[in-house]
Amino acid sequence: MTRKNIVVSLALTSCLICISGLVMAQDVPGAIRATQAADDAERRAQGNIDKVVDETRLLERQYTAVMKEIDGLEVYNGLLQKQIEGQSQELTDISNSIDQVSVIERQVTPMMLRMVESLEQFVELDVPFLLEERRQRASFLRGLLERSDVTVAEKFRRVLEAYEIENDYGRTIEAYKGNLDLEGAAREVDFLRIGRTALLYQSVDGEVFGMWNQEQRGWEGLPAEYRNQIRNGLKIARKQVAPNLLLVPITAPEAAK
Repeated sequence: MTRKNIVVSLALTSCLICISGLVMAQDVPGAIRATQAADDAERRAQGNIDKVVDETRLLERQYTAVMKEIDGLEVYNGLLQKQIEGQSQELTDISNSIDQVSVIERQVTPMMLRMVESLEQFVELDVPFLLEERRQRASFLRGLLERSDVTVAEKFRRVLEAYEIENDYGRTIEAYKGNLDLEGAAREVDFLRIGRTALLYQSVDGEVFGMWNQEQRGWEGLPAEYRNQIRNGLKIARKQVAPNLLLVPITAPEAAK
């Protein structure tokens, strides 16, 4: 190659290099923008990936919580089922008890009627202390048994209570005021009840006194020697003096037949 050709070649090469440099200089901003766009796309993709991962973890936590709640509900439902079974058995037992109560009521009610009738007869045949009060108690019981708004248990309790009151009369001493027909005239007297053993009376002025004769079913006067005994008995019953021995007449019990 001649010197001239070499120079031309170098010139051409220089021109090409300059042109390439110029072209490359012109493409740098575009390359930068392309790189930035790629980076932005990568960041968006990574953000989407992170978002999906977070949502997945959240769903996993929610799923775990729901499964725990389901396990708890299964345990609770199991307990409820046992309770329902137990309550069903209780209902069966209650139903059986109600049937038994109905049978018992049919048996108890006639018995209570007989008890009230016996109480009424006893009051009339007994020593006549607090007679009106005891009659009213028996009459109240008869009316109570006829009421439908009172339970059988309450009726039975009240009948037993009346019997207990009558039973207590036999173990107590009592003084109370009342009126007594003496020789055709009503007089206010103080009654002294000593259990069911003796029922005595004394007029408020202390001049007239006597006792109930259970055998004769009537009142009779007493000798003067019993005046102080009755007066002391009244004081003892009213707790005005300490208990002490009393000498009072009593009616001999009838021999058993």
